[in-house]
Amino acid sequence: MKSLCIAMSICGLLTTPAAFAQDPAFPSKTVTMVVPFPPGGGTDTGARWVAQKLSEKWGQSVVVDNKPGASGTIGADYVARAKPDGYTIMMANAQTVAINPGLLKKIPYNTEKAFAPISLVAELPLVLLVNSEVTAKTTKEFIALAKQDPGELTYGSAGNGSSTHLAASLFEDATGTKLMHVPYKGGGPAMQDVMAGHIKLTLLTVLESASALKSGKVRPVAVTSDKRSPALPEVPTLAESGVPGYFSISWIGLLAPAGTPPEIVEKIAKDVQQVVNAPEMRDRLVGQGATPVGGSPAQFKAFIDSETQRYRKLIADKGIVAD
Repeated sequence: MKSLCIAMSICGLLTTPAAFAQDPAFPSKTVTMVVPFPPGGGTDTGARWVAQKLSEKWGQSVVVDNKPGASGTIGADYVARAKPDGYTIMMANAQTVAINPGLLKKIPYNTEKAFAPISLVAELPLVLLVNSEVTAKTTKEFIALAKQDPGELTYGSAGNGSSTHLAASLFEDATGTKLMHVPYKGGGPAMQDVMAGHIKLTLLTVLESASALKSGKVRPVAVTSDKRSPALPEVPTLAESGVPGYFSISWIGLLAPAGTPPEIVEKIAKDVQQVVNAPEMRDRLVGQGATPVGGSPAQFKAFIDSETQRYRKLIADKGIVAD
């Protein structure tokens, strides 16, 4: 009996590598891409484009699953608790992993330890939009108008501590102006009230502002990136319009649960880089005001760390609290 057990053990050792070698390469089944926000926003739109192209590349379905709520923490918590095998990943944005750690008092996971960064997907510049009835047509004119009546010009954000709120706070600091903040539950409602004239301005990603700009009810003043947006080439940056050094963008990127095998994380990152930089996808992203990036897990981790520190300081300095 003892000899038989030894023989079986040796047999198991000899056959184990072969068994692993016969396993299909990742992915061998459907991949779920969680979006911790409602459908229709910039993060959701980018996720669906990337999911479609990854599905084509992998020959496996990549399904987008929206799990909104609590500033993105509900969906993020779901991913943090998921099996770390690469089959559940998350399309996150600046709010999810860079802003929330300094903004929210209670998060059901440790953002730094709960996720394995995969790749930055795209940068999403914001555009400063004013109601068409606002007399200021340039940044300098807008700053002058704001200084005439400090605290009177109303701006809408996607909520207290949102990327649009923080971008506006940076603008106030950089220009010595004071605006009246009106927080909304999302950028869409804020834009609707700018279009209706209930508030004077808002900041929204170029991608999300396309339909509003076509309406003629709002006017772009400047973009918040360091370079002009190819989607709005005639609109100058804030930096070139009298606010030197100003830079504040939104962005989207993919993360997996911590503990996901590094080789799977690397594979997804390389495939994402190929997908977002393919001519068709680049044209689609650029045409909608996004800048395709891609990159390695290490690069994305360093970027997240830098963004987290920057936002944490701004939130603390301004005393910003969540709704």
